[in-house]
Amino acid sequence: MARRPLDIVVFGATGFTGRLVAEYLRDANAKADISAGEPELRWALAGRSEARLAELRRRIDAPDGLPLIAADANDPASLRALVRRASVVLSTVGPYQLHGEPLLQACVDEGTDYVDLCGEPAWMARMIARHHEAARHSGARIVFSCGFDSVPFDLGVAFLQHAALVRYGGPLQQVKCHVLKMKGGVSGGTAASLLATIEAMQRDPSDVQAMADPFALTPGFTGPPQPDTPDARFEPETRSWSAPFALAQINTKNIHRSNALLGHPWGADFVYEERRLMGPGMEGELRARAAARTARLQNAALGFAPTRALIRCFVLPQPGQGPSSQERERGRYALRLSGTTRNGFRMSARVEHDRDPGYGSTSRIVAECALSLVYDVPRSVTPGGVWTAGAAMGLALLPRLQQRAGMRFTLEE
Repeated sequence: MARRPLDIVVFGATGFTGRLVAEYLRDANAKADISAGEPELRWALAGRSEARLAELRRRIDAPDGLPLIAADANDPASLRALVRRASVVLSTVGPYQLHGEPLLQACVDEGTDYVDLCGEPAWMARMIARHHEAARHSGARIVFSCGFDSVPFDLGVAFLQHAALVRYGGPLQQVKCHVLKMKGGVSGGTAASLLATIEAMQRDPSDVQAMADPFALTPGFTGPPQPDTPDARFEPETRSWSAPFALAQINTKNIHRSNALLGHPWGADFVYEERRLMGPGMEGELRARAAARTARLQNAALGFAPTRALIRCFVLPQPGQGPSSQERERGRYALRLSGTTRNGFRMSARVEHDRDPGYGSTSRIVAECALSLVYDVPRSVTPGGVWTAGAAMGLALLPRLQQRAGMRFTLEE
């Protein structure tokens, strides 16, 4: 494909997460060592209002010459003009099930790569069914879930499995992920996606089935039964109590899709489980039981319309809102992944980031995913199609996340 005028276009730049991504790309470009052969990034800000984009450019102290592109998610012509100029479109405009498909369609039609922050599995399943084959033919590489959900988990499994293959000559047949700690806030964009998912499940029962199916993103393939314990549980390995983790329904599906896209290097019988540790002793047990009870109540309330109305009015922040810079800097998370081979050998690894998971970390991850598509992953390695980060960029993404974004992936001995 001929080189496009722009490497990356940030669509939705004036939103809360979009601004964080823009600030990160501004800083990354300023640090580029052109004398060492590192190219200067050609990028742009895009959104509905050119005036708001100009104000954002001024507020983040970006160069005056940084291009601004006015485009509307409901205007296919403007989207097509945008994607024709870009090698990669990075979209932060959610909920994707409400606003995402026209842009995705334009990228597929024009052979333009695309990354987003989607954590809406039922919509992703529909997009795979509708657009995977067309993307294969056009060369567009569509990569969903390039933030905290699901890159630390997806790439964490890939990192651990690679180490097992090197050390033992075979994969880990089972992997457990325990969220050791997580501190961070929620933005209005996440709140809007939650509400859109609840309302979609109310309209279409098949969305409920997709949320419950760990193989919803691997059409034509269903693996073995996966662990699904909705209650509090004591974990002998860590001597701690655990509870269901809210993002497991998203991350599990992406991890199984990574395995399928790569040709099942971890086995067609691969089993994955994800839970959050709540601490040892009676206090940990009480916290785990309370978290499990809350999760059950939330699931029961998904289809109750008055509950949705109450959430909309009184609980969730509005789009464009999110945690302060101080809250983002105080945020952090740590994951521990452990697995067992068919011969009983064990390995474990940790994934950590000293940033708020939903925004401080997510903005860095999605930016590096886009940069990796631009610089690291040729189409001869990753051709067109609907991908996951673990399959599309895979371990090529690790140096970026560790050396640039500040994440840590380490094996435990």
